[in-house]
Amino acid sequence: MAEHLHVITGGPGSGKTSLIQALSSQGFRHMPEAGRAIIRDQAEIGGGALPWADREAFAALMLNWEMRSYNEALGSRDPVIFDRGIPDVIGYLQLSGLPVPEPFWCAVKQRRYATKVFITPPWPEIFEQDEERKQTLDEAVATYHTMIDVYSGLGYNLVEIPRVPVVERTHFIIDRICEQ
Repeated sequence: MAEHLHVITGGPGSGKTSLIQALSSQGFRHMPEAGRAIIRDQAEIGGGALPWADREAFAALMLNWEMRSYNEALGSRDPVIFDRGIPDVIGYLQLSGLPVPEPFWCAVKQRRYATKVFITPPWPEIFEQDEERKQTLDEAVATYHTMIDVYSGLGYNLVEIPRVPVVERTHFIIDRICEQ
């Protein structure tokens, strides 16, 4: 168990990215979200591994990205914040109605994060769609519930982040990381 590797998960449009940027400005190292980067890369090269084109290929790229991020962060002595983790890929496949291949299950079992996983609840007041986030609010809510099921099923303790200004959310996370 890598207790210094902290995941922030939740549905899209719930404030994860702004929270992680705020934690980064406080000196925390972070690993960026795979999904948005893969979408940008695939769009740039005309690739088809996109969530609206080839979900299985997109999931495989996300798994590779998350495993690389995990392995890179493992060597750090300081806390590292992840914008989603390997279990999110399992959740993505389940939400897509696709089978989860055995190597994906092996990855989530072998690469464990801190026991406490932070989850952002749906937040309709700040939810927005954009070129990379095409999900609806209903899909964001479904993602939130799926992440609860996946992470809980893997033995993680979920800590819901309150819907408060980003400064307060940042302190909330820091306080809980320092408790460990």
